[in-house]
Amino acid sequence: MEAVVVDTGSKLLKAGIAAPDQSPPLVMPSKMKLEVEDQQLADGAVVEEVVQPVVRGFVKDWDAMEDLLNYVLYRNIGWEIGDEGQILFTEPLFTPKTLREQLVQLMFEKFNVSGFYASEQAVLSLYAVGRISGCTVDIGHGKIDIAPVCEGAVQHVASKRLEIGGVDLTNLFAQELKKSNPSVNFDTSDVERLKEQYACCAEDQLAFEAIESSCQPERHTLPDGQVITIEKEGYIVGEALFQPSILGLEDYGIVHQLVTSVSNVSSEYHRQLLENTMLCGATASMTGFEDRFQRDANLSASAIWPSLVKPPEYMPENLARYSAWMGGAILAKVVFPQNQHVTKGEYDETGPSIVHKKCF
Repeated sequence: MEAVVVDTGSKLLKAGIAAPDQSPPLVMPSKMKLEVEDQQLADGAVVEEVVQPVVRGFVKDWDAMEDLLNYVLYRNIGWEIGDEGQILFTEPLFTPKTLREQLVQLMFEKFNVSGFYASEQAVLSLYAVGRISGCTVDIGHGKIDIAPVCEGAVQHVASKRLEIGGVDLTNLFAQELKKSNPSVNFDTSDVERLKEQYACCAEDQLAFEAIESSCQPERHTLPDGQVITIEKEGYIVGEALFQPSILGLEDYGIVHQLVTSVSNVSSEYHRQLLENTMLCGATASMTGFEDRFQRDANLSASAIWPSLVKPPEYMPENLARYSAWMGGAILAKVVFPQNQHVTKGEYDETGPSIVHKKCF
């Protein structure tokens, strides 16, 4: 049986049999609805409770995660109880040791997997574009990870995790829409759909300031028939990544964060890192974002300007969205055949701490 690769994000879970040059076969929301009995209601009436197993990249509810993986592995992937296979998980930057141990424990003790491996998303994303060194800027639903990678090893001392992500941009977009459409009640799903359609980046800061004062309004009809006006709101969302003060944060923009991160690595690696910069995550595919990122990079104070890696032609167009999963599929074809993974015997002998010795 081929190994399964799982990438659990705050918004979406990606999973499937390892196929290196394909998108993940299963992409589904991480959020779940649980039916629970409400003791305060008569006849033990059932109410729905929304549960989010993963928050800002890290697992927060292990019972919910177990339920989610049960559904994914047995109902979708096709595993059978008593005949489970091997599994590889992607890991966000700075995953705490306790969470790594809890995951490997869950896999061996609850799912009875025959083999386990975990690898950091930054390394896997670079594998997806044929690199072992470079710098990833991963804009997730709940966080931004900036990670220099040298010869397949994340430079943690120089890496940065910013506690903002797609969910914060969605909230910002909702606030801005409410200002210009005060009488409209926006549903979260409507806001997310509108953000995907209208969010974009201006060419530079001057262009953004010009748009702020002269943007032409556009009318949009919501599914429920309400008509709204959209002007500069989409540009504000994109600009927030380059001017975090829009989000109320006293911090530098994303390009400056990248350059300062790489500056903390030995200077002999600077060119290799900056000239192999990779943008990951769904937000990275925002209209105009890549061009704006490169334009700001060319104006940076760095002696070496960051330049973006182009995905290989044989890889899917949506590589940026699923790069960690695709890199995981590539790695799974190596670690399991070469027995570099954690085996059931090793887990039984050493316990959960084996993950730190075998998965690094």
